[in-house]
Amino acid sequence: MLPIPFNLFPAPEGRGEETIAPLLRTPFLNCEHIVSRGQASPRGFWYDQMDPEWILLLRGTATLDFGGAGMLDLRAGDSLTIPAHAKHRVDEVSEDALWIALHFRESALD
Repeated sequence: MLPIPFNLFPAPEGRGEETIAPLLRTPFLNCEHIVSRGQASPRGFWYDQMDPEWILLLRGTATLDFGGAGMLDLRAGDSLTIPAHAKHRVDEVSEDALWIALHFRESALD
């Protein structure tokens, strides 16, 4: 049986629901494909994740808010690693934003 391919670049659909599709899951990492259609984090909501997260913005633009540490503007091709427990939120995101997010454990002992 042949593996089923997954197209990382779906056609933009305008406003709608954000979609998250798992690409790879193991006990030590979770890789997700995220299509944002203009959805920012709700006001007052902050991510505070137990594990680090590497993100790659493949298409579109976004602004991440790291609270007192400041705001970070991203454009297509930008990537960064967000350390565990670094509180952050998506302040703004374009309607065509496409992300790869990799949540990972820093060691097998975690």
